[in-house]
Amino acid sequence: MCENLKVVRLFDPWKSQLCSCPVKYSLNPYTGCGHGCLYCYVSYVPKFFNPRTKKDLIRFMELDMRKVEKGAIISISNSSDPYQPIEADYGESRKVLEALTKYSVRILIITKSAMILKDLDIFRKLKSAVMLTVTTLKNDLAQRLEPFASPPFKRLYALEKLVENGIPCGVRIDPIIPCINEEEVEEIVKEAKARGASHVTSSTYKARKHNFIRIVREFPQISKKLRKLYLENGQWIRGTLYAPEEIRREIMERTRDACAKYQMTFSTCREGFYDLNNSESCDGSHLINQKNPR
Repeated sequence: MCENLKVVRLFDPWKSQLCSCPVKYSLNPYTGCGHGCLYCYVSYVPKFFNPRTKKDLIRFMELDMRKVEKGAIISISNSSDPYQPIEADYGESRKVLEALTKYSVRILIITKSAMILKDLDIFRKLKSAVMLTVTTLKNDLAQRLEPFASPPFKRLYALEKLVENGIPCGVRIDPIIPCINEEEVEEIVKEAKARGASHVTSSTYKARKHNFIRIVREFPQISKKLRKLYLENGQWIRGTLYAPEEIRREIMERTRDACAKYQMTFSTCREGFYDLNNSESCDGSHLINQKNPR
């Protein structure tokens, strides 16, 4: 794997010992993200919620790609959504994808935006798969958790259209926040399956100071429960507070069981419960180039 790259970088989330992703690269077309998700793990970055373009992005990407080996996985994006609102004005993600059609690499798209449908024509030229994040089916809750992201029904519509066009898709139910969206898991799995998704990656909410403050302010009625769960009984792992292991495992087991019920593969993300995973990759990259079941 190549190092000393400008914009196409080795994926290594905080050097987490719980990360089970395959070796891959990460490429973020933008700095920051405009979806404003309360639970965002990266918003400690200065002005993160004020997204901006990257100077000479394509030029630096082309230089990096000369060093990237054939067949490599490039994940777009792990921190800044490639289809956040700013994409409608600048189209940087589309430019990146158009440039990547010249290289023999595999592309994994991670987004929570229905805007992805504008690039269907390019996905057909790439070895690609899409993981759509769906944290809730309730529009009012989504508006509070992810105020500037596409509403759930639009994400599900995008999922259906991607599958209809032969793009392999999975769903990220991530994060599952205790007392907020954990009771929706089976219904999300059911809806995802009905629209053609074949894999689920899931994770419980991990608390950092910046995102925890936002969540307890938005949901004061459960702030006492969350404080006890995370601040009193939680587990510190590399600067991040995890809920107690037995609670996280119970949530992940319920998610796995829902996936089994609807015949979908399942994996956890940075939980450490490797025995629950039953897919070839935890991040959905195994879907790339799979034949669409439809």
